[in-house]
Amino acid sequence: MSGKTVWITGATAGFGAASVERFVAGGWRVIASGRRAQRLQQLVDRHGGGRVHATAFDMRDEAAMRAAHASLPADFAGIDLLVNNAGLALGTAPAQQADLAQWKQMIDVNVTALVSLTHLLLPQLIERRGAIVNISSISGSYAYRGGNVYGGTKAFVTQFSQNLRTDLHGSGVRVSSIEPGMAETEFTVVRTGGDQAASDKLYAGAHPITAGDIADTIWWIANLPPHLNINRVEVMPVSQSAAGLQVARDG
Repeated sequence: MSGKTVWITGATAGFGAASVERFVAGGWRVIASGRRAQRLQQLVDRHGGGRVHATAFDMRDEAAMRAAHASLPADFAGIDLLVNNAGLALGTAPAQQADLAQWKQMIDVNVTALVSLTHLLLPQLIERRGAIVNISSISGSYAYRGGNVYGGTKAFVTQFSQNLRTDLHGSGVRVSSIEPGMAETEFTVVRTGGDQAASDKLYAGAHPITAGDIADTIWWIANLPPHLNINRVEVMPVSQSAAGLQVARDG
């Protein structure tokens, strides 16, 4: 055991679940949070309660978040790294056809919940000279049709990460933003309301980023010497690039 503890949000699937596996394999204790209690329990069963502490709650419920933090077992109470991974995209429609409720849910999860947990843990992270890794997206830098509010939330995450670095100057706390491109997880299935065929079509033949790729990136950042900070990491599969601009023409 390294003696270090990481809190990973959105730990029931995708980047979060892969990161739990990576950090446990590396000897860290892991606080795994998410909405799906059964999946979290599977992590505990696989690794043991001494390695993984599961806490099931909806990130939008700030009271539940605070209760989860207050009830951490003593062995998990000293948090050295926060991985703000929980987030989602909902819908693919252009703004003028989008569902306002989906917009608000993305803001609540991707922005409000992220800043709430960060604010809660900042005193401890400063005391322990810890680190924060925020999972953003290339959608925060490159606009695409239907990206509207999702892209806006990820632009916030990227900018918030940079501003945290400025405010935490001199504290020893490291802050990083990881901005993945096309990655095959449950992301598209959730975004399309459970359309597995749409997900399969999107990723077919593209050799996308895997959850393990991002988990390895988080692990690398977390284990760099304490005098180094990775500000931003933009990751795309080789098959993806930022393609041209749209032009609407008369006629």
